[in-house]
Amino acid sequence: MNSHSGASAKKRLIEVSLPLDAINRASVREKSIRRGHPSTLHLWWARRPLAAARAIIFAQLVDDPSSRPDLFATEKAQDEERNRLFRLIEDLVQWENTTNEKILERAKAEIWRSWYADCAANVDHPRQGELFNPQQLPKLFDPFAGGGTLPLEAQRLGLDACASDLNPVAVLINKAMIEIPPRFAARAPINPASRRDKALFKKRWLGAEGLAQDVLFYGRWMRDEAEKRIGFLYPTIEITGQMAGQRPDLSGLIGKKLNVVAWIWARTVKSPNPAFAQVDVPLAATFTLSERPGHEAFVEPAVADGTYHFVVKAGKPPDRALTASGTKLGRGSNFRCLMSGAPIAGDYIKSEGKAGRMGARLMAVVVEGARGRLYLSPTADMEEVAKQANPKWVPDLPLPNDPRSFWTVQYGLTQYGDLFTARQIVALTTFSDLVKEARELVMADALSVGMPGGDRGLDSGVAARQRTLMPWPYI
Repeated sequence: MNSHSGASAKKRLIEVSLPLDAINRASVREKSIRRGHPSTLHLWWARRPLAAARAIIFAQLVDDPSSRPDLFATEKAQDEERNRLFRLIEDLVQWENTTNEKILERAKAEIWRSWYADCAANVDHPRQGELFNPQQLPKLFDPFAGGGTLPLEAQRLGLDACASDLNPVAVLINKAMIEIPPRFAARAPINPASRRDKALFKKRWLGAEGLAQDVLFYGRWMRDEAEKRIGFLYPTIEITGQMAGQRPDLSGLIGKKLNVVAWIWARTVKSPNPAFAQVDVPLAATFTLSERPGHEAFVEPAVADGTYHFVVKAGKPPDRALTASGTKLGRGSNFRCLMSGAPIAGDYIKSEGKAGRMGARLMAVVVEGARGRLYLSPTADMEEVAKQANPKWVPDLPLPNDPRSFWTVQYGLTQYGDLFTARQIVALTTFSDLVKEARELVMADALSVGMPGGDRGLDSGVAARQRTLMPWPYI
C-alpha cells in the first residue's frame, strides 16, 4: 500500500503511538462473536482480528500530529490531537461500530485529510498523477489474503482492495467478502417477497443490506426445497416416557420433538472369533460422547444372547479409561472383539475391508436440546431410516493409492464415494442440484426487475476481475 512518498520525512500515527489496550480488548472480544463475523462464513486458520486490522490500516494512513507543526505547533497541542485520534480508534475498533456509518465516515475523513496533505506535498512529483491523485485513495494489495481480514477492513475504510491467494478456498472467501458485496451496494433486493413488502419496497438500502435479504430468501428457499425432497431421511426424534424413564435428564422433554444434529456411527467387521463369526463387532476408538462438566455422556455396549446393542447414558462413566478407549487396543489399527475380548489385528481389518465386509452400526444420536446438545441411544428405526437413502449418483473417482496420505485405500475404501454414507451423498447431491436451480431462479427474478443484461449483466463484473482474485498458478 503506497501511503506516502518515500522522500517525505513525516510520520504516520502508527510510527508514534497507538491505544494498544483498547485494540487488544476489542480483538480478544471478537473470538466470542458468533453472528455476523467473517469467521462464521468459513473457518480459516490464523485469522487476524478485524479490530486490529482496522486500527492498523487507519494508523498507517493518518498523519501523526507531530508531522503537522503548521497545525499543531506545540507538544501539548500535538498530544491533544493524538488523544482525539486515539478516541476515534477506540470507537472504531468496537464490534458494535463495525457498520456504524457515522464513525466510519469520521475515520474516512481523517484518512482523506492526510491524503490531501500528501498530494499537496508531492505536487511536483514526476508521477504525481499516478501516485498522488487527490481524487483517489491509495489501493491496498494483499497477495496472500488468507481469510481476507486486511482487504475487508481496507474496503471498510474507503480504499479499493485487491486480494489473491494460492489457496482456492481463500480465494472463494475473499470473493464472497470483498468482491461480490460491493457490486450490489445500495441495491434493493430482487427476491419477490421483499418486493411485495411495501415497507421494504420504500426502504433506503445501505451497503449490502439488499444482497443480504436476497441471500436469506434464496437460502430459505433451498432449505425448504431440500426438506421437501429428502426431509424423510432426517426425521425429528420425539422424547417418550420410556426414554425418560431410563434417563432422568430427559424428563422435562417428554412429548417434545427434537432436531437431530448428528448421527455417530462405528465401522464394523465380522468377529475373528469363530464363536461369534456372524456378529459385526464395532471398531470404536472411544465410547466417550461428551466430557463437558455437567453434560457428560457416554456409550455403554450391552452384550447379551450372542449379540449387542448400544445404550447412551448421561453422567460420568464408572471406568473412565475403559470408556475412553472404546474397543481400541493401544496404538495403531488394533482393536478388540466386543463379544469375546479377542484381539482384532489391523491386517485382519484391512482384509475384511478389501473383501467388502466392513459395515457400520449406529452408536448414538445427537439432538438439539433447550440447553445444548443431548445424546440419545439409537434404535433400529433410526438405522432403518438411514438405509432408505438411495443416491442416484455416487462419486466414482479413485482415491490416490498413497497409504501415507490416503490410508483408507488399505481398508477397501478406494473411491471418493466410499468416504460418505448413502445419506450424506443424497444430501450433498440434493444441495448441489438446488444450487443450480437457485441460480436460475435468481436470474429470472433479476430479469423481472429490469436488471441490465440479465445473466450477462450479473456475470460481467466477475469476468473483469477474475484475474485479480484467481490463485496465482492459474493467472
